[in-house]
Parts: sequence; structure tokens; C-alpha cells
Amino acid sequence: MNFARLKPLAAALGLVALTGCAAVSQLNAVATPTDLYTLSPKSTFSPSLPNIPAQLVVETPSATAEVSGDQIVVKPTALQVQYLPGVRWVDRAPLIVQKLLIESYENTNRVPAVGNSVIGLRADYYIVPEMREFQAAVPPNAGPDAALVVQVRLNVKIVEAVEDRIIASRSFEETTISASDAAADVVSAFDEALGDVMRDSVEWSIRTIAAQPARREMPLRRSDAPDRQDE
Repeated sequence: MNFARLKPLAAALGLVALTGCAAVSQLNAVATPTDLYTLSPKSTFSPSLPNIPAQLVVETPSATAEVSGDQIVVKPTALQVQYLPGVRWVDRAPLIVQKLLIESYENTNRVPAVGNSVIGLRADYYIVPEMREFQAAVPPNAGPDAALVVQVRLNVKIVEAVEDRIIASRSFEETTISASDAAADVVSAFDEALGDVMRDSVEWSIRTIAAQPARREMPLRRSDAPDRQDE
């Protein structure tokens, strides 16, 4: 038997086996479940917050493509976008923010009804948010061990429903330093920053609506007037 010919063959088979193991390892990595994270609504507000006799509809926040998905954004530089590996939000980020804003308004106990446009609520005012910042970032000129900074900025517009006009607009921004670059710590920083932004924006919008003059009843159109029967 020619052992000289068997040595290259054995080496080749070993390479195939190693390649197969690498492929299996890659498949296992792909099949590893992704960690899912969510955030919490705000539940504490100023006791001086007024009641408003108005129903609110919170629109889905608009957002750029980089933050409108379910991946957690990390920006190493101002012009570079990356995502935390192996983790995702439980839903698209704008839908999470919309849901949490609705729950935060409900938690104030100052609004008779609040929801999204899907449920068919007849709105007195629309809350129209825009997500301008929703990412973790590496501080400029930071060293290799620098902590990530979470940046959350919302612009909120209040639209009067009957006249379809913007009565107020304001931006709210918070930054929170993450305890580490571990996903759980980064998400905790998101939760703190977004919570502060939601508290400030919810209180501002309620006070703004409360300061609006009482709306006059709209006159009935002829077609809406009840029929009168001759006596």
C-alpha cells in the first residue's frame, strides 16, 4: 500500500472535517435566539398637573430609516451607524415609543381618553411625535474604555383636530450614560432617557391643552339637524 498517497488524502479529509465543524458552528451561531428588549412607560408626574376635558390620539412617531427598525442603534461616529449584535427591540422603535406615550398619558389620570388612530377614537387633539435621536453613541475623542451615551430626542407637535392646525411644537432631549457596553446596561440607559423625555413632553402637552380657550360648539349643518314634525 502506498502510504505516501494516503497522507495527503488524510490531510484533505481532516480539512473537510474541520470545514464542516466551522459550518456547523456558524449555523449554530445563526440559530442562537436573539435577546429581545422593551422599555417602560412613565408613571410618575407632577401632582399639579391639570385635568383636561379632551380626547387625545397619539400618532406613530416619524423617524429616519436608521432608527425606525427593531435594531438598537450605536453610532461610533456622527456619520457612522452600527447596531448592537445579538439584540433587538421587541417591535419597531417608533411603535414602542407610541405605545409607551399612550400608556404614559393614561398613567397621569388627567386625560379622559387616549389611544391611537386605529381604535377609531374621536380626537380633540392629535399628538404628533418625531424621533430625531434614538441611539447610543461613542463620545467624541473617547478612549477605548469610554462608556456609551444614550441620546433620545423627540419633537412633539399638538394639532387641534377640528381646525387641523398646530397649536404648539417643542423638542425634548435627554442623555444618559450607560454603565457599560453590555446590552442590558445600554437598554437601561435608553429606558431612563426615554422616561425623562416622555414625562416632560406629556406634562408640557397637557398643560398646553389645558391653557387653550374653551372650544365653541360647532353649529349643526342643515343635513345634521333633527327633523321636526308638524304638530
